Amino acid sequence: MKKLKLKHVILFFNMKTSDIIKKLKKLENKKNREGMARYGINVENAFGVSIPVLRKFAREIGKDHSMALELWETGFHEARLLACLIDEPGKVKEEQIEKWVKDFDSWDICDICCSNLFDQTPFAYKKVFEWSRREEEFVKRAGFVLIACLAVHDKKAKDSEFEKFFPVIKRECTDERNFVKKAVNWALRGIGKRNISLNKRAIETANEILKLDSKTARWVAKDALRELQSDKVQKRLRK
Repeated sequence: MKKLKLKHVILFFNMKTSDIIKKLKKLENKKNREGMARYGINVENAFGVSIPVLRKFAREIGKDHSMALELWETGFHEARLLACLIDEPGKVKEEQIEKWVKDFDSWDICDICCSNLFDQTPFAYKKVFEWSRREEEFVKRAGFVLIACLAVHDKKAKDSEFEKFFPVIKRECTDERNFVKKAVNWALRGIGKRNISLNKRAIETANEILKLDSKTARWVAKDALRELQSDKVQKRLRK
């Protein structure tokens, strides 16, 4: 059994980018692609391969920065998702993430990339402030998704790092675009669920946002308050 597993690893180690694309094409699923489209995912260059399958595929391939770059350049939806999963954060340059973020054409690419790669780079906090001011829908979304991901993944960060994000959230909470406003809301909720101190600050910020003359801002605030003030969250934070 061990020999079979070793052979399987060697097979993926020697695999070329073109071989991976062929494998993805064989997994093409029209029904899945239609389902993706219903959830607002851009399926123009998609095969319809599910995320669990891609994650399994990524584990079999292993981390490979060079291959990640090649997969991204193919332009195929699942190839780019796979690139985010196998890339090595320590080898990612700022020029790369700037190029990739401009290529974002769907919320799932944005979210997978931010939560599995970008938030582990040394540029993450810097990009929050830069991208949150950008006009492109998925670039701006990326800025706020990064906040939400950092709030969960960066266990060592001080509260002061996240307190800097509250003015950014308040500044952009009136953006009516669906994928932006949901990310702004996610960011506010993410910070507010980190600990009891940030929870209080997030609730204060939400109440400030609630007073703005904007339907979108009020939605962001009300939805965040509903979760941040819930018994479930309050009990967890007070333990």
